[in-house]
Amino acid sequence: MGVLGVSRLRKRFERNALIPYLTAGYPDLETSKRLLLTAARDGADIIEIGIPFSDPLADGPILQEAAGQALQNGTTIAKVMEIAGEVYEEIRREGLNTELVFMVYYNLVYSWGEDRFVEAAAKAGVAGLIVPDLPYEEASGLAEKAEEAGMDLIYLVAPNTPPERIQQIGERSRGFIYAVSLHGVTGPREKLPKDLTELVARIKANVDVPVAVGFGISSAEQAVEVTKIADGVIIGSVLAQLVKEAEDPCDALGQFIGQLRAALDNSRN
Repeated sequence: MGVLGVSRLRKRFERNALIPYLTAGYPDLETSKRLLLTAARDGADIIEIGIPFSDPLADGPILQEAAGQALQNGTTIAKVMEIAGEVYEEIRREGLNTELVFMVYYNLVYSWGEDRFVEAAAKAGVAGLIVPDLPYEEASGLAEKAEEAGMDLIYLVAPNTPPERIQQIGERSRGFIYAVSLHGVTGPREKLPKDLTELVARIKANVDVPVAVGFGISSAEQAVEVTKIADGVIIGSVLAQLVKEAEDPCDALGQFIGQLRAALDNSRN
């Protein structure tokens, strides 16, 4: 597509970026599509669409359950591509400033073929890929293909990532860095990690792209605390739990996303 050097994702960090994570196909295919549109309409800057996988090693129990239910619903890569494309078209038709990224395990990319996967994702309007189990040292091929298609490959940095590796990741990053706030898997936590400020500072000292923090964030108060030190916040497990328990998942999600958006905007005033 010939758009090297242009990052649609980076533009979404002009304010405190709100990045909800939603599993495609959960609680069912049609509802998941409506949830994605709800998140965009109520203030999400970037939406992380999880492509369900049978062995999601980075996910905690809540997101594992969501992925399992999505797979039982018959959610395939092809169907996720279709949903993403329809959501992207509606986002643009409504004039919303929201971008889509895929969170996908490399096994799924490999099984489809990197070229085929990247081409389909780009056609669906996706602006970036997060591949949590693809090591930095082995990611250059996929990163180059993604960039040629106008997408960013988003790298993860964990609390135990050494500064020299962070610097290497920063040199290759275009959209933003995904800062994993803690050791372990996803899931709501009552408190933010004590060393989160130090982690974000270490990342920012070695990169010149925005930093978004994920894992364990479950409330507007925590989101505001995160954006005092970082450029964006990623929230996932608490949304899946909300969708599971709500009588009207779209209404409940919209209210929660709206509360998060208002809190983040007010914190900058």
